[in-house]
Amino acid sequence: MVGKVGLTIAVAAILGASPACAQEADPLAPLDNSDSTRAAIAPGAMTFEGYKRELVAKARAAGISEATVAVIPGLRLNQRSIDLDRSQPGGGPGTGTPAYAPYRARHVTTDIVNRGIREKADHAYTLSALERSTGVDPHVILAIYGKETSYGAVTGNFDLLEALSTLAWEGRRRELFEGEFMAALKLMDRGYTRRHLKGSYAGAAGKVQFMPSNILRLARDGDGDGFADIWNSEPDAFASIANYLVDAGWQPDVPWGIAVNVPARLDRASIASPLVPPRCEAVFKRHSRWLPMSEWRRLGVTPQGRSLSDDTLATLIEPDGPGRTAYLTTQNYRAILDYNCSNFYALTIGLVADGIARR
Repeated sequence: MVGKVGLTIAVAAILGASPACAQEADPLAPLDNSDSTRAAIAPGAMTFEGYKRELVAKARAAGISEATVAVIPGLRLNQRSIDLDRSQPGGGPGTGTPAYAPYRARHVTTDIVNRGIREKADHAYTLSALERSTGVDPHVILAIYGKETSYGAVTGNFDLLEALSTLAWEGRRRELFEGEFMAALKLMDRGYTRRHLKGSYAGAAGKVQFMPSNILRLARDGDGDGFADIWNSEPDAFASIANYLVDAGWQPDVPWGIAVNVPARLDRASIASPLVPPRCEAVFKRHSRWLPMSEWRRLGVTPQGRSLSDDTLATLIEPDGPGRTAYLTTQNYRAILDYNCSNFYALTIGLVADGIARR
């Protein structure tokens, strides 16, 4: 569902819904062709056929080849994409902040950890090489892979060009989806085919669930064949996830975070963050200000297991409230949040990665 262009809209948590969206519709549900040819059109609004003519002109202006532009007139409107996009809950006043523990019980499971351990054994050489070249923890790569697509088992079968053009035409987020549609056309100019361009109802694709713009920018060839195939190659998927995290600010040799106990006497007002986050305000407002580990120790915050070095900066999050397990999270946690801006998502990735690493 990934990061830089609002990818939480595009990615189903394959092993469960997004943390704040427990009843989220499955964006990877099969395409129902019976309702894919029309949608309600407001009086006076542009028809989908008319909008496709606009897309042809815009694609030509963007330098898209005529061979690729030629696919646009044949695209069908996909009502299923519209229905799923409109069904996404957004929360609101009075919804409260859910506790993490019930979500953790469903998503940090023995099964997902054990499957990650098997993937680790199967791809040990590739993952070790990636760790050496990028500094990214391979266990985090595996946890993201497991969470996004159930280790490659569920990647979505929506036609990306039809889904993206449909959502652009629908208009609520036209700039986003039209930009991603153009990026998908550029992928075709690079040699990707319509058979490659399959994914979720809102355009996230492949084993890594990248949006087309991020495929263009961040997909990497991990198996040495000269082609970044995030649909069919696990080494390419791993290399692309690693590259995404590096781009998001991953720091080598720094844990994503640690579980801690917080003393009842802690003055939480004194550690509140004064910053106004530029995005994902509900996510970041649950974090304290940054303090070095040495200062957290002075405040009585104690690790439950492993610790951080004294000079490592970390923020405190108490996802189940005072008196329960809390976490000190580092810059690498923020890199995971860039993939999907949800504390429940990032905590789950970190804890699954820790489970895989212990074996």
